[in-house]
Amino acid sequence: MHDTIDGKHLKDSFLGEELDDSDIAALQSVMTIKAVDDGDFLAEEGSSDRHLYLLAEGGLEVLTLQHGEQTHIYAMAPGEFAGTRAFIDGTPRSASLRARQDSVVYCLEPGPFETLIESHPRLVYKIMRAIFRITHLNLMRMNREAQELANYVYKIGGRY
Repeated sequence: MHDTIDGKHLKDSFLGEELDDSDIAALQSVMTIKAVDDGDFLAEEGSSDRHLYLLAEGGLEVLTLQHGEQTHIYAMAPGEFAGTRAFIDGTPRSASLRARQDSVVYCLEPGPFETLIESHPRLVYKIMRAIFRITHLNLMRMNREAQELANYVYKIGGRY
């Protein structure tokens, strides 16, 4: 069982691109660790869980309920985050997260994160920029997938 947050995992993640060693140390101080066994759910669609999750080790599957069945949306790799929307605005989770193998996840809650505003305002700014980048990347991926689906349905683009 991992009981300390590895600064290298933070630095190598999408969240850590702009962080220096002192930023990493401050962020480690407000994060927690969760081990998730293969097949177990980390978060459930519709829940009010506000954690931002960083997959440190293993693999997570993003699922959504469609026609009463859990449907695969995306497979997360180490270094990726989930839960940006719930973390920022507190809305219910739009998808579930299930471990595809034994996994280690670093968790950040809004309350402990907000304690850094006074003592580490630049760190909070950097984290919010990273969350924006993550959200933007997700949006671009979804737009690309929607365009590919439209190309398939309407038989445009010459690939179908």
